[in-house]
Amino acid sequence: MTEVDAIDLVQSAIFTVLIASSPVVGVAMLVGVTISLMQALTQIQEMTLTFIPKIIAILVVAALTASFVGGHIYAMTEEIYGKIETGF
Repeated sequence: MTEVDAIDLVQSAIFTVLIASSPVVGVAMLVGVTISLMQALTQIQEMTLTFIPKIIAILVVAALTASFVGGHIYAMTEEIYGKIETGF
């Protein structure tokens, strides 16, 4: 394994993590901004108000995108095993 192979492997891993986590992070951001806007408009400053809707939204999106995330992780795993099998 050369330095180029190691950098390629790390780059692929980082890209996979970014792709796999983006649906959940995007929904959490969207729900957080929406609730913050509602709190600013209604002047209700309850700190715990954001947690329950955000948790529910994250769980729903994680359940809906599980096959997408699993597919990307599986593809990366297959790529790594293929490189190990051929000796990089």
